[in-house]
Amino acid sequence: MGKSRLEAFSDGVIAIIITIMVLEMKVPHGDSLQALWPLLPVFLSYVLSFVYVGIYWNNHHHMLHACSKVSGRVLWANLHLLFWLSLFPFATGWMGENHFAAWPSALYGVVLLMAACAYWMLQQAIIAAEGPTSTLRQAVGNDLKGKLSPLFYVAGIVSTFFVPWLAEAAYVLVALWWLVPDRRIEQALQH
Repeated sequence: MGKSRLEAFSDGVIAIIITIMVLEMKVPHGDSLQALWPLLPVFLSYVLSFVYVGIYWNNHHHMLHACSKVSGRVLWANLHLLFWLSLFPFATGWMGENHFAAWPSALYGVVLLMAACAYWMLQQAIIAAEGPTSTLRQAVGNDLKGKLSPLFYVAGIVSTFFVPWLAEAAYVLVALWWLVPDRRIEQALQH
């Protein structure tokens, strides 16, 4: 099977995820700027999740660009990733509506952690399908960001019960870290 159907399906699901997240933001009752103030946590959680979904979309695109064949294992690994990404609207909404309270923030961290694990599994499935000399394998290298991100998520999940702001800081820090363009795949494709 070619990768074009996988890319198109994934792009569609990710677009729907973003649409659902924005539709969860309710219009305030009132015409003053003060009416927006109670919605600030909802908006901030939306922005963070939008950035994460955008990062996954961008990296997913690059990863599939380095892929030439799709196996059944790759299809299932991709669905696994999309499952965890599809939980972003729920986790985002719960966290924002409850002003970053402990349990909603912990669940958000779990969703981030599981999406990271699912992305790694998809990456490994593609490498297995392509072989050890694949472009993706060469591009990924030791994948320091990919290995450290889950540790920050776990630290965020645990700290949300003791130092809530530290959890949010961990989630934001990882997002900022991944926002820095990762040129490994692009460089590997050029060679």
